[in-house]
Amino acid sequence: MRAVKTFLSTTIASALLLSGSVLAEATESSQTSVNNNIPEELPFTVTEERVRCASYEPMKQPLFGDLHVHTSYSFDSFVSSQRNTPWDAYRYAKGEAITLPDESGDQKVIAQIQRPLDFTAVTDHAEFLGQINVCTDDPTEPGYWFPYCMMTRSNTFPIQLLAASYWQDLGVSSTRENRDKSFACTLSDCDEGQAKYWSNIQQAAEDHYDRTEACNFTTMVGYEYTDAPQYKNMHRNVIFRNDKVAEKTISTYETGSYNYPELWKECTDKGNGCDVISIPHNPNLSGGLMFRDPLNDEERDNRIYFEPLVELVQHKAASECRYDRLAGRGVQTQDELCDFEQAVADNLSMLGTVYGKVMTETAKPVPVEEYAPRNMVRNALKDGLKLGQETGVNPFKMGFIGSTDTHSATPGGAEEDNYTGHLGKRDAGYRNVQDHFFDNPGGHAVVWAEENSRDSIFNALRNRETYATSGTRPIVRFFAGWDFTPEMCGSFDLVQQGYNRGVPMGSDMKPRPGSEAPTILITALKDPGIYGHPGTDLQRLQVIKGWVDENGKTHEKVIDIAGDPNNGATVNKNTCAPEGQGYTSLCGVWQDPEFDPEQPAFYYARVVENPSCRWSTLQCKSYGVDPFSPQCEAQAAEQTENMDGMGDIFGRCCIDPETEPFYSPTIQERAWTSPVWYTPEGKEPIKTASTER
Repeated sequence: MRAVKTFLSTTIASALLLSGSVLAEATESSQTSVNNNIPEELPFTVTEERVRCASYEPMKQPLFGDLHVHTSYSFDSFVSSQRNTPWDAYRYAKGEAITLPDESGDQKVIAQIQRPLDFTAVTDHAEFLGQINVCTDDPTEPGYWFPYCMMTRSNTFPIQLLAASYWQDLGVSSTRENRDKSFACTLSDCDEGQAKYWSNIQQAAEDHYDRTEACNFTTMVGYEYTDAPQYKNMHRNVIFRNDKVAEKTISTYETGSYNYPELWKECTDKGNGCDVISIPHNPNLSGGLMFRDPLNDEERDNRIYFEPLVELVQHKAASECRYDRLAGRGVQTQDELCDFEQAVADNLSMLGTVYGKVMTETAKPVPVEEYAPRNMVRNALKDGLKLGQETGVNPFKMGFIGSTDTHSATPGGAEEDNYTGHLGKRDAGYRNVQDHFFDNPGGHAVVWAEENSRDSIFNALRNRETYATSGTRPIVRFFAGWDFTPEMCGSFDLVQQGYNRGVPMGSDMKPRPGSEAPTILITALKDPGIYGHPGTDLQRLQVIKGWVDENGKTHEKVIDIAGDPNNGATVNKNTCAPEGQGYTSLCGVWQDPEFDPEQPAFYYARVVENPSCRWSTLQCKSYGVDPFSPQCEAQAAEQTENMDGMGDIFGRCCIDPETEPFYSPTIQERAWTSPVWYTPEGKEPIKTASTER
């Protein structure tokens, strides 16, 4: 059996990861361009009028984006004194500065991302889109003066909280099949308001979409479907391929609760060339409802087709896996790195902290034994293998992305040292550490695409050639095949060999040619950062394997294949500067020594960085409260006394991580690639309506 080998070289790895564009297969015609790399036929269907990008990479390029962004068109953004529109969100994503509210609601905070994104989708809540328009847009409309509309526009914090609760109970957390609209819709035309805001969202996307050959920035039209009965999150972001979109956004007002499959039918039934995917997010807060067994073949097939991805990480925690340090065990895992950015609760009530106090019983910590396993994506993937073994169809074949879920119109604002909060006034300034200490800045969606255009990006999303990051920007390749060798790590054509001899992240493995076991190739280049904000060294590369045995029992295993988990790297507790050395780049080839050709399996990569200071540590220190200091509690009390606020403001800065199941003042940023799947010979998935599409 081939042993694990690694190859470490900054120069070679950089070249392999960034310039491996020497080959392309193609199936569709393209328009002409000055770029000689562009083939006469493209590997993706062209559905829009535009020139081809000058930067076209046949071996694909990593594009960093955010597909979960809220603006003032969302009720919970506007009610938090946030006034930036979809146009402003796109400006921020492109590197321009915007103004946000401070902790008092005054528009004083200047926010600017350190590095622009490549693509973004604004995904405002479909629920209340028209109602918020009536409440906030035109003072000559009678509905504008409905009392709850006036409360929505208030800048007084307790009144804002009451308004947020009104909207939440009206149409998000309700379990009623027929939901009531606001009385503002009796006074004014909410359908007209909905049409106006939906049109504006499309126009903002068009105005900021770079259709020139420069292809500097791509927008995707989208919205969020927001079903959360009893605060159990079943939210999905709806992302359209191009400007051929549904006539109106589909919300729980149309589908009712517990009925997200109805969402999938609305786009493709229009017959206008509309193509769409929906991306579930925060299964960690779904109370076990996000990934139910399909109720029928139609639901199964639509899930496979419309939901090729899941948002694995965002500002309301990570959903890969869950390990409780205090309990010494996890939710169907013993993977100790699964303590990363976890929420203690299993529903959206975890946001209910005000003035430093948790205000609802439903936000209490959930013990390991009571936590629904499928709240974590890794467990859903394993159960998908089991369902595939039983029925012939795996309904949970999902690739990974990250995003922010910003409600401050700040897409990509996932930098720990530049985090302004994601909830407007509610987590601005000191409120961030007081009320949203256990949130995080979120992550990125990364696609491997030939060019920065809607068709190329959507093709990557549909094919799951994507990975998630927790907010940094490492460049990661992942291939699975049957005959990879360690020597490939030194090959100038590593990427070409990966595509020719295997499959990339998100794919089904090619048929087994003989008696070999799967071989996995992973390469990673550290985030270089920018001047004044250097990236953190890599610590290790890991393969995560899940499988189901002949008795229908699921298993998992985590294997380090490159790097050194015991490299001694840490942070300077005074300055938060990294100490110790890691790797600028890593490459590893691993062959599965326990492979059983009769057992279905998946494999994905996790790339782990050296330790760095968490955002909360940096912000606490900026207020003169040091989480590492023995005097932390005294510092917190003194600084709280000096602030013009209510409650214990800085006490959480001094939490002892030894008493917490998940929190630590330092973190290890990471990336997760979409899995690849192995299906035993003779047990290939049966043809379904989704595969026929």
